[in-house]
Amino acid sequence: MDPASRIAELRRQIRHHEERYYVANQPEISDAEFDELLRELQQLEADHPDLVSADSPTQRVSGRVAEGFQTVAHAEPMLSLDNAYDEDELRAFDDRVRRGLSEGASAPGSVDYVAELKIDGVSIALTYVDGVFVRGATRGNGTEGEDVTINVRTIRSIPLQLNEPVAGPIEVRGEVYLPRAAFEKMNEERASAGDVLFANPRNAAAGALRNLDPALVSKRGLRAFTYQLVVLKPRQTHLASHALTLEQLGRWGLPVESHWRRCAGIEALVEFCSEWADKRRGLGFDTDGVVIKVDTIEQRRRLGTTSKFPRWAVAFKFPAEQKNTLLKQIAVNVGRTGAVTPFAVLEPVFVGGTTVSMATLHNADDIARKDIRERDWVIVEKAGDVIPRVVGPVLARRPEDSVPWVMPTTCPVCGSQIHREEEEAVWRCENVSCPARLQRGLEHFASRGAMNIEGLGESLVAQLIAGGLVHDCADLYHLTVEQLGTLTSTSEREGKAIERRFGEKNAAKVVEQIARSRNNDFWRVIYALGIRHIGERGAQVLARAFGSMDALEAASLEALQSTNEIGPVLAESARSWLDEPRNRELVSRLRAAGVRMEVPESERVSAGPGPLTGRTYVITGTLASMTREEATAALEHLGAKVSGSVSKKTTAVIVGEEAGSKADKARTLGVTMLDEAAFKALIAQNTEGGRLSSAQSHEPKSL
Repeated sequence: MDPASRIAELRRQIRHHEERYYVANQPEISDAEFDELLRELQQLEADHPDLVSADSPTQRVSGRVAEGFQTVAHAEPMLSLDNAYDEDELRAFDDRVRRGLSEGASAPGSVDYVAELKIDGVSIALTYVDGVFVRGATRGNGTEGEDVTINVRTIRSIPLQLNEPVAGPIEVRGEVYLPRAAFEKMNEERASAGDVLFANPRNAAAGALRNLDPALVSKRGLRAFTYQLVVLKPRQTHLASHALTLEQLGRWGLPVESHWRRCAGIEALVEFCSEWADKRRGLGFDTDGVVIKVDTIEQRRRLGTTSKFPRWAVAFKFPAEQKNTLLKQIAVNVGRTGAVTPFAVLEPVFVGGTTVSMATLHNADDIARKDIRERDWVIVEKAGDVIPRVVGPVLARRPEDSVPWVMPTTCPVCGSQIHREEEEAVWRCENVSCPARLQRGLEHFASRGAMNIEGLGESLVAQLIAGGLVHDCADLYHLTVEQLGTLTSTSEREGKAIERRFGEKNAAKVVEQIARSRNNDFWRVIYALGIRHIGERGAQVLARAFGSMDALEAASLEALQSTNEIGPVLAESARSWLDEPRNRELVSRLRAAGVRMEVPESERVSAGPGPLTGRTYVITGTLASMTREEATAALEHLGAKVSGSVSKKTTAVIVGEEAGSKADKARTLGVTMLDEAAFKALIAQNTEGGRLSSAQSHEPKSL
């Protein structure tokens, strides 16, 4: 078989097995066999690069880390849904639908609906052209969303090519979500790093989807379900009902949640909602309700929409399960930033599908507002069906000698005074040498999202601190195999204490991992330092904007605040951390240990004033000589801001092939438009060798 034919056959097989595994949950081959198919395809494409295509399974994770997401307009507005919280409100929705369809006459006896489980995730719009995936966008404000194509490509349940040919462009809408197992794993990693836990799978999915590094996104385990088809070409025929649409999406190989049901009338709807209020616990993902839609498309057209909601759909929300239990103690935990956070130690109670023995209490102000006390019987629920929280006390069962709880004045670990700043709810231990802060800080430094040092987990970190081998993260780079090999840990089995040595083999692996981390991307170093409010995204933006630790340390507060996507809170937090002498000393020691402290020049974005500072550009259509990301990087490198929408304040719109509504809006507003040649001339005039000053530079000839 010739290479082209074999590549085509491998792609067909891999797409088939991806659909069986990620969509149908019915794999036909082992993981090893699947990996072998993928390796063969990768080798063939490496040998024949001219045969590589964008829809190949090997291209799911490709491209460099993004510098921000562009804004794109939706083909049709992505509206929200009105809510129904009980059976009466569900029946009221049915009454409104039947009255709306009566048009002055008597309402129809019943309406056919489709009921689908409401996925706790992030809305997504997927565009396919001639059956090939070309774009993924978030809901955003409903009219415009963020272009997250590079990350959507990593979601293996979303096919890069449909199973059947489809002429022209179509838009498919759905929900990106995080399976329960992947969510719990992510929160375990964040807990071990001392980070704030995600409150629910939706927040976790949103955070993963908006990460600027697609390689990291691919590790999060995101999945998707689709449920709507938006036809973009008038010549294409709409399917007559929603049930037929879901069936067609499935035939195309798109993931469709399998438990949807066509319900004839309100009684069938009530039965479906009641049935799944309990059955949902057995699913591998979280659902907080049922989405109900009129089935017939023509009836939907007659009902229409309001400015916010379609009149033909509603979201029925399941009530949160609550249980009563005894609050035995209010304890506090110290995080890596010194945050001292109270939590409830509970008599174990089964709620929301799991046994709960601890629950969040948020902060001291929240405890006082709810008047929660130790030895109270309290109401516990799972917020978003995931994170246990205390709703409030059962006052009728409060002990007579009960007293209000008071926040401790000293750190429970190191004994230092704790305090909180004005207008903040969080109390903090400011002792940077606090063992609890050091423990959480080192766990965070080594975590997967930061320096990714495998093997350096909670237990080993605790041993290193107890043995006096590390006092900060820079000490990690001076550890030896001999030092680690002598460490011991004690565990208990059948009532007996068992002591184990760490061992030379394990020690060698950890030392190797620490050495490897020296070459990590610079943004990982910024994130690993644990600067308050600076998450992965903020670290990525700062790294590419300033390019090196030297430049970041020298940056003024104004320069930080003027950086795209870095607001006052992040800027002040970064500047405050960098101004601390002990932190500067830590950075110096990390640099001396060989940790990378800069990014390649080609990936940097100008943080200070440039020739185009103060100007705003919009890019629309396809450019022949560069990608949109490259065009954006070129403008930002010169100090310009790139926006996703056109307004009177827009300096110019750069117009490529197949430009859309943004070009039309620019004409209406009288905004300057530049073709690709004019855009390239603008960049050339303002770069090294031909750079003009801000006062001298001018716009090239426009359209």
